[in-house]
Amino acid sequence: QVQFVESGGGLVQPGGSLKLSCAVSGSTFILDAFGWYRQAPGKQREWVATLWNSGITDAANSAKGRFAVSRDNAKNTVYLQMNDLKPEDTAVYYCNYAASLNSGYWGRGTQVTVSS
Repeated sequence: QVQFVESGGGLVQPGGSLKLSCAVSGSTFILDAFGWYRQAPGKQREWVATLWNSGITDAANSAKGRFAVSRDNAKNTVYLQMNDLKPEDTAVYYCNYAASLNSGYWGRGTQVTVSS
């Protein structure tokens, strides 16, 4: 069974950067596309960005120009580089397969808090 283990979150000041990692196991990693999602307190989980196997990245309007997804096939790891962070980016961040917002399976996620 696939497992997603997210890491790299923390407390950062507005305007700062963080790079999240997601270690994926139990997947045909190199054949799969992955995305990042987040859930803020009191809100539903939302899609953040996806890196397709074509190399094309799609991102939510809130993430465009600030967030970038990458992957290391040798390490079965997906990354989310987040720049110019804003307080509204505060959330628990998760990775999952692409187009999986309604998935019933999620890892524990990693908390990102943007605050001065």
